[in-house]
Amino acid sequence: MIQGTGAAIVTPFNKSGEIDKKSLESLINHLINNGTDFIVSLGTTSEAVTLNKLEKDVVISLVKEYVRGRVPIVMGLGGNSTAGVCEEINNTNFDGVDAILSVAPYYNKPNQRGIYAHFAEIAKICPVPIILYNVPGRTSSNISASTCIKLANDFEKIVAVKEASGDMNQVMEIIKNRPKDFSVLSGDDALTYPMMTLGGNGVISVVAMAYPKEFSDMVNLCLKGDYEGAKQLHYSLVEFIDLLFEDGNPAGIKASLEVIGLLENNLRLPMVPVLNDHYAAIKKFITEYKQP
Repeated sequence: MIQGTGAAIVTPFNKSGEIDKKSLESLINHLINNGTDFIVSLGTTSEAVTLNKLEKDVVISLVKEYVRGRVPIVMGLGGNSTAGVCEEINNTNFDGVDAILSVAPYYNKPNQRGIYAHFAEIAKICPVPIILYNVPGRTSSNISASTCIKLANDFEKIVAVKEASGDMNQVMEIIKNRPKDFSVLSGDDALTYPMMTLGGNGVISVVAMAYPKEFSDMVNLCLKGDYEGAKQLHYSLVEFIDLLFEDGNPAGIKASLEVIGLLENNLRLPMVPVLNDHYAAIKKFITEYKQP
């Protein structure tokens, strides 16, 4: 079962816009040394849509090299063309990759039968476990609870869902009716604590890059049933989570990681850095933060 805290890592760039290999290594060591349970590469936060095929290959190769088998690696691999995703799977080297995170088809807005058929085709050929990624705010394509549960029951390869719909009724329906070993992971940092009190299994997180120990501790306390202790950590970071996403993702987390000293605050268009007053608010929080 996939559980605990996964960090959806950024792709560090230097001022010339090239992949910053040294900063990527520093970030991965920072996460693993502070309790992160698994690394998610080439997801939304990585700006993967701005990377070409060669750059994606370089990033995942570097992630494997820097992780060195210490924690599992999840690779983002999805799209809105079923045939295109299947072709990419067939041409991918999965050595050292433990699972894929596959987003619901975006833009073309398939119905539930189309969503089911899309993931069914992927599950038939994918050699590693699959985490469904439901984020209708980005895709305009919601994987309903019934479709999620049917996919989980019909395909052993589909082992988890990253749920970022924000619909707690939907989350509860999935948790209530899922197969025994199917994980429900939060895709929304602010909702991780309440989702875990309902029976969720963990998170694929952005805030965990800046506060890997604190957020991992919160998730682990929830897994142990210590919701009171976890609640204190949750509320200590709520303001920061709001700051992270106020001006877009990964703009907020890249500003934060620069303040911490892990990488330079460089993004690729159409993403742009946060404004100066927002940067100052992030810096103030990080400078003054004290773990409860």
